Amino acid sequence: MRGISQRILAHPKYSKSLEWGKLIFMTGAAQVLVQATGLLTGIFIIRMLPTQEYAFYTLANTMLGTMTILADGGISSGVMSQGGKIWRDRTELGKVLVTGMELRKKFAVFSLLVAVPILVYLLWLQHAQPWVIILIVAALIPAFFSALSDSLLETIPKLHQDIKPLQANQAKVGLFRLFLSSASVFIFPFTFVALLANGIPRIIGNFRLRKMALRFADTSQPVDPVYQTEILKMVKRRLPGAIYYCLSGQITIWLISILGTTKAIAQVGALSRLGMVLSVFTVLFATLVVPRFARAESNKALLTNNFMKIIVVMVTLCAVIMGIVYLFPDQLLWILGKQYADLSGALLFSILGSCLALVTGCIFSLSTSRGWVINPAISIPVNLITVIAGIVFMDISTLNGVLLMNIMVSSGQLLLLLAFFIIKLNGVKDDE
Repeated sequence: MRGISQRILAHPKYSKSLEWGKLIFMTGAAQVLVQATGLLTGIFIIRMLPTQEYAFYTLANTMLGTMTILADGGISSGVMSQGGKIWRDRTELGKVLVTGMELRKKFAVFSLLVAVPILVYLLWLQHAQPWVIILIVAALIPAFFSALSDSLLETIPKLHQDIKPLQANQAKVGLFRLFLSSASVFIFPFTFVALLANGIPRIIGNFRLRKMALRFADTSQPVDPVYQTEILKMVKRRLPGAIYYCLSGQITIWLISILGTTKAIAQVGALSRLGMVLSVFTVLFATLVVPRFARAESNKALLTNNFMKIIVVMVTLCAVIMGIVYLFPDQLLWILGKQYADLSGALLFSILGSCLALVTGCIFSLSTSRGWVINPAISIPVNLITVIAGIVFMDISTLNGVLLMNIMVSSGQLLLLLAFFIIKLNGVKDDE
């Protein structure tokens, strides 16, 4: 028996399974803590902020996501793609990182010029006072600038699978955010206070991320024109789609903020907080799977096999989540508070949309990690058709109607990306 056990332990597949088990457990445990603190912070803010203030908070957070996407424009994918090719070379990896950071600074100015006027207009539509609008915009800036660098800095330890310090940093940021939000919003239940409590911990966390990146990348290197050209190629392919997704990806909030009421905005924001639980799987995927997929050799059979395993796991996971939401809607809505207790149907639609977005995002990350980006001339018209169809066939003046339209749009994006990924996968040559 002892000899059999030793042979099993020495088997390559067992060793690989054990390695993955340790990584998933370590990363998963940290992410449970990170997402738990994020969820608790979100729930605390939902319960402490008045309905109108939480509507403002939802609009500001939505615009923060838009600003971050515009400021990225495909830069992080370009850094991951280029870094995956030379990840063992500290000097070259430093050039890639520095080049990406410099490009993102330039894109940040464009992002601010576009997003801030839109946020001001949406807040004005919801009858926010001028001084409230000024405070909200000012409080959003720290979170925005921290978001400019953290996704790029995280790329370096992810490529080297230096997971433990990365997860520890995220956990510390989450705990500090929970403490700061609880202490401040309890006393001052205002949107700008909640936004500052979210941004300050991220800034502190970025200092630690920079130290992690320095272990593997020499950031004293100058901007490299070759890497800049390659990253900009990715940006040119992704930016039109990113601009479109800024609109379509948050179309629920846009439509509700223009056509709906302040209460409806707060309801959408509150329901999306429960969908944050899925973020743990997104982070696990981005930390453990995407970098390995980016580093994998160009072998059609290997890539196809890995992709099929990933899809099976993701679909199974989403089915389990939907089952839990279907069976226990009242218990889940209790978390949000009594003002949201009658949204069981909307909850199911909201989580279904989040599950579709999760799978779509995973396929998109896998695709861009290999440098495969769908032509915007194809993706934007196809997605516009689904948006128009949703507006025509759904009653978008209601909460459920807007959520159903979001499901329709997400389904269209998923099918398009899946078809594109399969086409690119079939075109892989083992010797390329």
